[in-house]
Amino acid sequence: MPDLLIELFSEEIPARMQTRAGEDLKKRITDGLVEGGLTYAGAAAFTTPRRLTLTVQGLLGESPTVREERKGPKVGAPDKAIEGFLRGAGLTRDQLEERDTPKGTVYFASIEKPGRPAADIIAEVLETTIRNFPWPKSMRWGGGALRWVRPLHSILCILTDEAGAEVVPMEIDGIKTGDSTEGHRFMAPGRFSVTSFEDYEAQLKRAHVVLSPTERADHVWADAQNMAFAAGLEVVDDKGLLGEVAGLVEWPVVLMGEIGAEFLDLPPEVLQTSMKEHQKFFSVKDPKTGRIERFITVANRETADNGATILAGNQKVLSARLADAKFFWENDLRVAKSDMSAWTDALKNVTFHNKLGTQAERIDRIAALARELASVTGADADQAEKAARLAKADLSSEMVYEFPELQGLMGRYYIEAAGEDAAVAAVAQEHYSPLGPSDDVPTAPLSVTVALADKLDTLTGFWAIDEKPTGSKDPFALRRAALGVIRLMLEANLRCQLHDYQSNQLKRCNESIGSASAKIAKEAAKVFKEKTGGGVSMGFAGSITVSSLVDGRQVDSRSIDLLSFIHDRLKVFLRDEGIRHDIIDACIAMEGNDDLTLLVKRARALNEVLATEDGENLVQGFKRANNILTQAEEKDGVEYSYGADPKFAETDGEKALFAALDAGQAKIAPALEAEDFPAAMAAMAELRAPVDAFFEDVQVNTDNDVLRRNRLNLLSQIRAICSSVADLTRIEG
Repeated sequence: MPDLLIELFSEEIPARMQTRAGEDLKKRITDGLVEGGLTYAGAAAFTTPRRLTLTVQGLLGESPTVREERKGPKVGAPDKAIEGFLRGAGLTRDQLEERDTPKGTVYFASIEKPGRPAADIIAEVLETTIRNFPWPKSMRWGGGALRWVRPLHSILCILTDEAGAEVVPMEIDGIKTGDSTEGHRFMAPGRFSVTSFEDYEAQLKRAHVVLSPTERADHVWADAQNMAFAAGLEVVDDKGLLGEVAGLVEWPVVLMGEIGAEFLDLPPEVLQTSMKEHQKFFSVKDPKTGRIERFITVANRETADNGATILAGNQKVLSARLADAKFFWENDLRVAKSDMSAWTDALKNVTFHNKLGTQAERIDRIAALARELASVTGADADQAEKAARLAKADLSSEMVYEFPELQGLMGRYYIEAAGEDAAVAAVAQEHYSPLGPSDDVPTAPLSVTVALADKLDTLTGFWAIDEKPTGSKDPFALRRAALGVIRLMLEANLRCQLHDYQSNQLKRCNESIGSASAKIAKEAAKVFKEKTGGGVSMGFAGSITVSSLVDGRQVDSRSIDLLSFIHDRLKVFLRDEGIRHDIIDACIAMEGNDDLTLLVKRARALNEVLATEDGENLVQGFKRANNILTQAEEKDGVEYSYGADPKFAETDGEKALFAALDAGQAKIAPALEAEDFPAAMAAMAELRAPVDAFFEDVQVNTDNDVLRRNRLNLLSQIRAICSSVADLTRIEG
């Protein structure tokens, strides 16, 4: 069984596209081979800056012969129907077979498709793959119609078996397949032939090309660590940069250079970001002080001077970059130490969203909400408002304009430089967190307060203008914001009724919407007047707020819809804990479901009880009682909720249930009052045995009307007691 080797050799492929390109090449080729009838034992793709390579092992030498039987029209059918069937089958009428079936005599065609040589199938699949390759961006060159990410120079395509290697013949836009490739552009120019994947990989390495991106990355990291260790330093870990650098070189040569002394006092994050973004350098720090002192760069060739010229050039370019960063840093510090209001005032001219006003208006909303939330988080209200007003000031700074990824972090430096409390400064960096399910959650009360206010404002704002996520589309990252609210509240064990805060924030958003709409109307009127020379009167009617009654209080209906969205994210979040969605639904149905901490405490306790045999069986007993009771109430047109009388109990099981319900109620009610849900759920689970015994002993719908009504009222007690813990009707199964 032959092995297949394909190499598509081109000009440099952008590093960010290489991994996906390798995966696409493997999938498209192997899928095409299988569709053509060629199975294989294994396949692997490799990428370098100048080549996409695929090796397929254990390929069939030819596709198998396929026999197919097709049922045609009835004998005696119109000639046109028979001729159409013959054309589809590629046969003549004398090749058809007549068979008797329950529906009469029918024509059948036996079609045999002979196998094809592997080379023919490979050539077709490879051409289709190249012509339709899904590059994010591609180009044409010369006079050809072929599109590729960069000009494609050669195609290597060989089949190798015991007899040797054979070129798979194919030509696409003047490029013919062959059995040769090129080595390193500078260190081993010129072409050479290969006979197998093993020979190909070995010859490439001799020609100063490391084929595997993983091997290149491992080599870079090992050499970088060794160099740093020898100098008493350590490399700042950056897996993303490591993968990118491995895609920039075919023969990695690691070099360590020095940073100018005048830049060493810049914040380490500034040095690291500048070197990474502009130069693709790794940062090397002193583990004792955390200060960035050197850099690691990766060259694509060995040189006679061991990289001295390369390092000198890199250091010269780096100095120019860091001089800019130093200029930004010093300018920003001057502003921060004098008056940061210059930055906050500048945000009045920065639009957050055309329907929600400016960044300054958004900050006003966040500050107002942070003041309200301070009583929940335990933060000082004045400090919370101040922190909220300063948290986004660095968006106007020169450093953040140059490096947006440093927002928040630079704010912390600047706020501290302005002489503010460290806790207030920390808010600038921490209020953006958490950004995802694995991101750290802030713990300081001030940071929690502003982070929560920031995310709730995002959610209420976009709910106010009806810009909600749809399907997989979530352009404003509202699912992430909802998850942030959940994690902040749960990890800080915060207790509050979200409806109150969401409704208040929705009112503030309405004001911003009105302001933004009035501004748009004014600008539209100005444009209209300029174009027509006439006057126009335009106004804004304002938002209509609809409220609903929830748990005895009026709540903005948009807040109800938003809470449902947050509940959906909560289900996803708790799924990782093994808590089923129906368990959460059973708890959401209870009063106070806008208190997420309370809701999750209830759900976790219910989940633990339902994991036991008693809990599971009690749910079945509850559902049986609820079904009998519901049917009886519908039939009789009355509600059985007036209390059963023990004096009408006839059997031991019936009497035992009366006693168990009284004892259970005595335990459950105070446990719920104290929010001790594990105790309440455990007391509920203890009802399993007496409920089971009751149904074994007693016929509820007896002919005796007095006994029937009493027993139905007893079932009502079961329903009431169990429903006080959670809505068990929502439990599946």
